[in-house]
Amino acid sequence: MSTYYYKGSKILAPLQITTNEPVFATDSVSLKQLRASQGAQRWEMTFSVLTNDGAADILLGSIDEIATANTMVMPQLKEVDDRATQTSSTAPVSVAAAGGDTSVSVSVASTSGTLPRGSFVKFSNHDKVYIVKQDVNFSGTGSAVVEVYPPLNTALTTSDQLAMGSSVNFTYFRSVDNISGITYQDGILAEAGAITLIEAV
Repeated sequence: MSTYYYKGSKILAPLQITTNEPVFATDSVSLKQLRASQGAQRWEMTFSVLTNDGAADILLGSIDEIATANTMVMPQLKEVDDRATQTSSTAPVSVAAAGGDTSVSVSVASTSGTLPRGSFVKFSNHDKVYIVKQDVNFSGTGSAVVEVYPPLNTALTTSDQLAMGSSVNFTYFRSVDNISGITYQDGILAEAGAITLIEAV
């Protein structure tokens, strides 16, 4: 399994990755439930880090990240990462796709192996992170279809690339709900508490 870092400090388990997609629900008089969504979605992460060497970076990050977006490598789910066998971290888009599409065709010429369902991916022309809904087989020739959630929020052309694995950067704001400083225990151990990151969409 890959190791992921925040501000140079190792992210510790548990790592919580959640999807935030507001859904409005109402009950009719006959108790039929109606649901509607605006189609907006963002990823949110909560984790902790334990650090001695990077305490200053984390403390300064809690100040700097209030107003500006930053990036880090998007952590992949362990069981998904263990199954990933794709030999390249990028694949070119082979057919243009429109905003709102849920599938993208990519060329298999530059890679082989399998990108498992549940992998986080992004595209080179915008910052949104997507999750793959079905295994993608890069063996053979031609194109492979990548089913993504949420639907594309930006159109793609054949000059764009699909980023996979460690090439997937998560663009985020630090949540203001749990910003704190550094706690020292016994004068040696530095602990930053829970850190929540919100995808910048």
